[in-house]
Amino acid sequence: MIYTDSIQVSATGFGHTLDITKDVIKAVENSTITDGLATIFCPGSTGTITTIEYEPGVIKDLKKVLEKIAPSNKDYEHNQRWSDGNGFSHVRAALMKPSLSVPIVEGRLTLGTWQQIVFIDFDNKERQRNLIVQIIGD
Repeated sequence: MIYTDSIQVSATGFGHTLDITKDVIKAVENSTITDGLATIFCPGSTGTITTIEYEPGVIKDLKKVLEKIAPSNKDYEHNQRWSDGNGFSHVRAALMKPSLSVPIVEGRLTLGTWQQIVFIDFDNKERQRNLIVQIIGD
């Protein structure tokens, strides 16, 4: 069986991190699938789906590390072509990837105790996002 749902989020960009775990759990419950796989996908090239301990310190730490890896104040070829100033957001999203898959066992996501599913918006402006959750299983 395949079940598809979506999660609507409003994000402010620049690393705005949103805990979407409860939304994904709700989609799993609505699917009635007890054993399978949930894939959460961000259409677009400036956002990511990942897991992290959703607490302010680690969120700040991740932002600092990403600023060192793909600085927001550097010149990117993308910016020269499109003049939108968000080259850094494309690089960060490419490094972190647009999707995440989590096994479902006995109707529950197999997340660790301190592990939450998050969407991170790397763009340089506010955006509405439509994240896709697709659940496959029995």
